Order: sequence, then C-alpha cells, then structure tokens
Amino acid sequence: MAMRLALAVLLAVLGFPAQAQSTSCSAQSQAGTTALVELYTSEGCDSCPPADRWLSSLGDKGLVPGKLVPLALHVDYWDYIGWKDPYAKPEFTLRQRLHAQLKRSRLVYTPQVILQGQDFRGWATGAFERELARINARPAAARIRLAIAPGRAKALEVEAEAEVLDPAQRAEAALFLATYESRLQSEVRAGENRGRTLAHDFVAFEWQGPLALGAAGKLRDRRSLPLLPKANPAHSGVVAFVQNRASGEVLQALMLPACPP
Repeated sequence: MAMRLALAVLLAVLGFPAQAQSTSCSAQSQAGTTALVELYTSEGCDSCPPADRWLSSLGDKGLVPGKLVPLALHVDYWDYIGWKDPYAKPEFTLRQRLHAQLKRSRLVYTPQVILQGQDFRGWATGAFERELARINARPAAARIRLAIAPGRAKALEVEAEAEVLDPAQRAEAALFLATYESRLQSEVRAGENRGRTLAHDFVAFEWQGPLALGAAGKLRDRRSLPLLPKANPAHSGVVAFVQNRASGEVLQALMLPACPP
C-alpha cells in the first residue's frame, strides 16, 4: 500500500496520471515500449493495397494502441503516373528520404514499412510479431501524455507532454505530433489502380515536428491540429512519438482517438 501511494505521488509530481491508461480525452504511455509502425504508401502504386490492408488488420488483431501505433504516410512521387493521391504530402516523401539518408541508402520505395525507425521488410510474415514482442519488452526510454479538448469538428486541440527518461538520449530527442483518420475510401479513376475502390486506416495528414525537448529532456506543448476538411471526428485522433534524430530510434509512441462530443 505504501509503495502504491509513493508511486502515485511521484507520477503526480512529474505531471502524469497514476495509471498508464487511456480515458475518453487523455492517454498516458506505458512502462514498456510501444512500437511506431510507419507505412509509406500511395494510391498510385499497384503493390500498395495489400500493405494498406495489412496496416488496417493490426487493429483487428488487438495490437493497437497498446503494442503499436500505426501510421500510413502517403507519398507524392507516384502522382505523375496519372492519379494524384488525395492523402499524399511532400513532407511524407521528405521524411522517407531523410530516413534513407540516415541509413546511408539511396533507395525509397512503396510499400515500405519502417518499424521503430528501422526498415522492416518482413512485415507480412511472423517475423513482424516476433520483433514487435521484443520492442514491447523493452523499458520505455521516454514518457508521453496526450489530452484532447472536446468540442471542435475542424481541429483537435491537443496538449502533449513528453519526457526522455534516458539521459543519453536527451540531446537528440524530439517530439512529433500527427493527426490521422481511419475508414477512408477512394475510387481511383486513373493510374495503376484505376477502377479500384481503396480503403485506408490510420492515414496521417497533419504532421508537426521535430519539437526539441531541450537539455532537461522535457516538453509541454499545446497546439491546434487541423483535421481533413470533411473529417469524421469519430474516426480521427492524434499520435505522438519521441524519436532520436541522430539514430532514428523511436523511444516511445502513443495514440489517442478524438474525444466524443
């Protein structure tokens, strides 16, 4: 009893709730490491729909959000072949290219899965869940808290707190924030996927960061993150993760669905 009380007091001092769980409007990261899964994809790529379906299936397997945070980042370099991906952004292409440069590679491709900052080509095999289990078993090197204020349909009013627990990681650590939407559909009328109706989940659209944590390894930030013009808030939410910019290692990740009205 005394130990539980002491832990609650310590967490309160640090500005985090005593229980690492999600409520309707706030969430706290866990003691273990939650993996970040980035899928680089495009509606102009005919080999991407299976990867999009795989990303969607992660929620059905009970892996989201406790074990992993999935994001689909649509790139724009396939737009030239006849179909402009409505979810593609040049900053997602830039992030993919920067990742390749960090790993001293000139290769970018779709679909590409980056797991915890590392290119992971075995995403469609049992190797993915084995690697995920290893990531989840590691003590988290950072702590994140998210809160969303209810009531706005066109944007999410987000408060984010981050703290790097490993002093060796603080100098290069940064916080990233993204909004996402699921249950999206597109009727593709040109390009390699012409005539197909494509379904998407966890699609990133608003992306902000890197936000430096400073020498103390702590950051508290409030900002308004826009939703898609025709967004359904019930299918939207926010993702936060802390990443080492020098190594690409993701220290912790957290996602929070938008609050009910």
